[in-house]
Amino acid sequence: MNIVEALVRNTARQPEKTAIIFEDRSFTYSEFNKQVNRFANGLINLGVKKGEKVAFMLTNSDSFAISYYACLKIGAVVVPMNFRLVEREVSYILDQSDSVLVICDQVYEGLINEAKSTIPHVRQVITVEKPTIIGNLSIESVLSENDAEPGIELNDYDDVHILYTSGTTGNPKGAVFDHQRVGDITVGIMATLGYHSEERFIHIAPLFHAAQLIICLTNSFFLGATSVIHREFNPANIFRDIEKYKITNFFAVPTMYKFLLQYPDKDQYDVSSIKRFSYGAAPMSGEQVKECMRFFKSDNFYSLCGLTEGGPSGIYLTPEEHKEKVGSAGKKGLLFTEAKLVTPEGKETKPGEVGELILRGCTIMKEYYKKPKETAETIRDGWLYTGDLGLKDEDGYVYIVDRSKDMIITGGENVYSVEVENVLSTHPLIQDAAIIGTPDSEWGEVVTAIIVPKAGESIDRTELEAFCRKHLSPYKIPRKVIFKDELPRNASGKLMKYKLRETINISDSVR
Repeated sequence: MNIVEALVRNTARQPEKTAIIFEDRSFTYSEFNKQVNRFANGLINLGVKKGEKVAFMLTNSDSFAISYYACLKIGAVVVPMNFRLVEREVSYILDQSDSVLVICDQVYEGLINEAKSTIPHVRQVITVEKPTIIGNLSIESVLSENDAEPGIELNDYDDVHILYTSGTTGNPKGAVFDHQRVGDITVGIMATLGYHSEERFIHIAPLFHAAQLIICLTNSFFLGATSVIHREFNPANIFRDIEKYKITNFFAVPTMYKFLLQYPDKDQYDVSSIKRFSYGAAPMSGEQVKECMRFFKSDNFYSLCGLTEGGPSGIYLTPEEHKEKVGSAGKKGLLFTEAKLVTPEGKETKPGEVGELILRGCTIMKEYYKKPKETAETIRDGWLYTGDLGLKDEDGYVYIVDRSKDMIITGGENVYSVEVENVLSTHPLIQDAAIIGTPDSEWGEVVTAIIVPKAGESIDRTELEAFCRKHLSPYKIPRKVIFKDELPRNASGKLMKYKLRETINISDSVR
């Protein structure tokens, strides 16, 4: 079954059930499917053909979901873009993906117009609201009067979307997925986490990202569940809607959990409807997980350690395993996915030995779009090399210690930045922290901390060093400390360390 068929069947099975709630609008399954069909038939009238690429620059909304399924129904391939990208980055993706049409929020219309100015294959721009640029169309004007199924034949090996990597190491690469792969990872997550048709999902992470799109949105329509979509991350509105709509399933990235826990009025809301919590897209320390459990009065937490190229399949830690292994990424792969740690020589690691996490299964990407060299470097003998470094304990549980490109070698010693970042995250005056290596004539590299203090706080460097000495070996303690107002993170909460390395002023460092 392709994922479009799941929507059609759920519409026939429960036409009056609420499918989507967004701000003051809601759609039953019947209403949603008809709107999807009207847009799909409108795209056909514009000349969009099966296999052509349609790029999105959309914030979370009902329009995102409608546009996504409309494109899929006509066999177009969706290219969701990070709405925080700048013109150069947008232009790169539009060109590299061969996109012929862009659907965007009005606020990004000017950016898209500039980005596509030298790309002749972008034929049309469609805006959610009334366009401000001559020649662009609104979604409303494209909608067809025909709300019947478009009738485009789809098979399991037709491509669904190209998901561009977060770009934490430079220009993003487009991971290609077909219906079979998207369907398998949707079912794999559903089975692993125990989703059912009466779930109520709340979408607060960006839908252009693989985690929110697949873990929650496609699962919701696959099951015939209900989705409450939030355009922006606002703790007050999130807590309000958890209580109002009796949300049952909650996914967020670690930084979002952190900000929710810091919201001063959080105790005023009833969050007891949530039956299942999950987190991923970035590491979360064991102490932060425990803090979340205490506030939400639940130990039903799942750690999901995956990546875009995996679909986002990977390894996971169950609620039961959290009792003894909190802080671990898990032991086994999600359904349909194999996982192991290997040495640079390709041998499986022993307990305590650092290795790279690799994945194999029907859920991983088909390829990087138009990048055969990078595809061959990443997928070897059927195994996806993730770039995540980890070690396993005597029981086989994996602890992610770093990205392979983020390991620091100082005086011949390997320092894994995540370990140091996790220690700094427990400091009571630190809001956010990142660890990178900076060049040093004596040590090769030195451990450098970029720290964001909590509002109104100042951190004494001598006290910080004393704090670190309690938790870290001497060679892991930051030798340089830089204080900043914020860290560069993408919309999924991942640190963009390449930007830190590009922009950091080493003269600001303090030994």
